[in-house]
Amino acid sequence: MRFEPPLEEGRLLRRYKRFLADIETASGEVLTLHCPNTGSMLHCQPPGARVWFSRASGPKRKLPGTWELVETDHGRLACINTARANRLVEEALLAGGIPELTGFTALRREVAYGLENSRADFRLEYPAGPLYLEVKSVTLGFADTAIAAFPDAVTTRGTRHLRELAALAAAGERAVLLYCVLLDGIEAVRPAAEIDAAYALALGEARRQGVQVLAYGARLSPVGLQLDRPLRLADH
Repeated sequence: MRFEPPLEEGRLLRRYKRFLADIETASGEVLTLHCPNTGSMLHCQPPGARVWFSRASGPKRKLPGTWELVETDHGRLACINTARANRLVEEALLAGGIPELTGFTALRREVAYGLENSRADFRLEYPAGPLYLEVKSVTLGFADTAIAAFPDAVTTRGTRHLRELAALAAAGERAVLLYCVLLDGIEAVRPAAEIDAAYALALGEARRQGVQVLAYGARLSPVGLQLDRPLRLADH
């Protein structure tokens, strides 16, 4: 996935009201950008950090651009635009880049499923039946380890998705959770039980019910992103 048009570099002044961020461009202009991330963005918003952003192209856009990348307070590059995770995974699926999920005959996005009005990010059709796939964007890293964690804030929505996937698996359906790690220098992913204990418990139960959990890392640069390697799953 290439960034088109190319990203521009700036410096983070502050993030506020969750979806807004003020940045200073290389020319000294101060812009208020859309911050496309609902999480806490722990370690991903140090004041003064280098950031990269895309300019808005549509005339109906209220803000001049979108914050895309940041250099974290541990010196790692992270993509904080969570929408990129689904696009990267879809690109990899269609290219056969996720060996565990090849051989499907059709792909659908945002498919309703379950008893709690959830929507699966993808439904893949196989001759033997459908597969429901949830994708989670991971950006939470730490200074002293190459293990990332999810979530970075309490996520009742994420816990609900795990319940839905567990119910599917228990009923004999194929259900997969894929962590898309948009943070460089990472070798494994673990549940962030210290942030959301309920999510960590739900993840364990989902795995016991037969939900397949995958983790993939991406190569990140201001030029583009590419899902390029499987990662290890860690318990802690």
